[in-house]
Amino acid sequence: MATAVAGDEEMRQRIEEHRRTRPPAWSTLEVATRVGNQIRQKIGGAQVVIVDCITLLVSNIFSRYTDQTGEHIDIPLLEQEVTSEIGELVECINRLDVSFIMVTNEVGTGLVPANKMGRLYRDLLGKANQLLAEQADQVYLMVAGLPVPIKPAEHFEI
Repeated sequence: MATAVAGDEEMRQRIEEHRRTRPPAWSTLEVATRVGNQIRQKIGGAQVVIVDCITLLVSNIFSRYTDQTGEHIDIPLLEQEVTSEIGELVECINRLDVSFIMVTNEVGTGLVPANKMGRLYRDLLGKANQLLAEQADQVYLMVAGLPVPIKPAEHFEI
């Protein structure tokens, strides 16, 4: 499941490169939103579903409900749409007997964005990541290409 949208030429080229380098045996759905419904409708015989990526999925929703200036934002509606999208995806995960791999970015560990739009996006993506991580059996943070296990947490004594 690919969630990227080609909003400009550079992004179109990135998407084309991803298409070109995917293994030929993979079936790929390219959907900007309503990912859970699309997976349920078109799962076929897949045993593993990779959703790449939640970061762009939230961005796709964000762009539908905001303008570039950030002046006209219906924040409660935007929050509800992100929560609904992720809830639909979680429902899909719980209904299907397949393995899911979610790809996302952690954007909350850096500097606080300087503008309202950046802060809102960071917060909404953080909420989406939390909702998915709650449901996941395993969560890894990739650092310099190395997986750092987050869940299940290593048990240690202080």
